[in-house]
Amino acid sequence: MYPAWQNAMTQEFEALYANSTWDLVPLPKGKQVIDCRWVYKVKHTTDSSIERYKDRLVVKGCTQQAGIDYTDTFSPVVKMTTVRSLIAIAAKKRWQIYQLYVNNAFLHGDLYEEV
Repeated sequence: MYPAWQNAMTQEFEALYANSTWDLVPLPKGKQVIDCRWVYKVKHTTDSSIERYKDRLVVKGCTQQAGIDYTDTFSPVVKMTTVRSLIAIAAKKRWQIYQLYVNNAFLHGDLYEEV
């Protein structure tokens, strides 16, 4: 494994741990562990040089069964029309816009049902 990828995976894992995005708990009876995997992507600058190594730890949701492992799905995302509207308002009001890279993004909330 390349050191750049090892570093990227370590940073991702440490961020997940530091933000308390998960807890290690006993597996409930009759339930199966859902595997996960690393997804890798090399991000390039406009001149094609490597900007950063980006990775994410994702769950293999294809192994889940509807009605057994989950009942519904929801993933809040921003729509492009919202982004365009905000940019238009900022331009009209002559506000400055800054770009921000979020290294580790996740939904953080307490779950009260079994996952």
